[in-house]
Amino acid sequence: MTSPPPPLPPRPEPPSRPLAALDPESWATVLAPRLAHFAGVARSEHVTRAAHEMRMPQSTLSRSLARLEEDLGVALFARRGRTLALTPAGRTFLAGVERALGEVERAADEVRADADPAAGKVAFGFLHTLGPETVPGLLRAFRADHSGVRFSLVQNYGEAMLERLRAGGLDLCLTSPVPQETGLVARRVDEQRLHLVVPDDHPLAPRRRVRLAEAAGETFVTLEPGYGLRRITDDLCAEAGFRPRIAFEGEEAETLRGLVAAGLGVALLPPPAVPRPGVVELGITAPRAVREIGLAWREGAPDTAPVAAFKRFLLGRRGRLLPRGEG
Repeated sequence: MTSPPPPLPPRPEPPSRPLAALDPESWATVLAPRLAHFAGVARSEHVTRAAHEMRMPQSTLSRSLARLEEDLGVALFARRGRTLALTPAGRTFLAGVERALGEVERAADEVRADADPAAGKVAFGFLHTLGPETVPGLLRAFRADHSGVRFSLVQNYGEAMLERLRAGGLDLCLTSPVPQETGLVARRVDEQRLHLVVPDDHPLAPRRRVRLAEAAGETFVTLEPGYGLRRITDDLCAEAGFRPRIAFEGEEAETLRGLVAAGLGVALLPPPAVPRPGVVELGITAPRAVREIGLAWREGAPDTAPVAAFKRFLLGRRGRLLPRGEG
């Protein structure tokens, strides 16, 4: 019996386009200053006319073209009296130059639009628990005076947002705990009470307030390690004299409330945007159970006008950033 042919090797992925080298000897560094000069002359086919359109001396433009051809070692133009015509090499080169200049133009338009004081963009990150009510209210209040400013909104847990902030993917973020690290600036802007959330048939449910130590024997449901609220939960329980016995770890506060409603444990959580059936939210008398909310940005990063305006707005609401009932 003939053995089956060996499987075909996996098709290689196409190589990604390499970034242009920027060392002093690279083509990008050598040629870039003269590409617009070349394109201008190629379009008009006349040095004098191109120099007039680009508002530069004809002699300067002529020297730029000569140096470009010298660097490339290729004739880009055929001279016909006072006019020029592209050679085959010139036409090939022009196609790439036009694409490159178009990308530069689009990039410049994009960053200028994002920095526009009236219609620019702010990349803003915030915790999931601030999404249902706090952030929409803040944006509505800010846009009352800045109606054209656009927002790129990112919801995530604290450490993931800070990583994105460090990398330049965010301008500002609201997070907890307030970060204290080199390279970032953070300001405390508010604090949020935490509740002990229990099922509505729990023995503690008839109470309005409890000491956290009274939950020492309970099973907890919490966020996963790495979340700021998980760290706060562990710290508060330690301050109350016990280590929580954890049955479930999740990624979202309202999912934890659902687990509590199902009788699978208790949780330390900020107030919900909308009351959840099946659970009771108990105030904590000791220890003081709050999480601080901080506004963070990269140290030394220049602010565009819309980012600066939104930063001033948020800092100006210090102590009253959260909706009434959440602080």
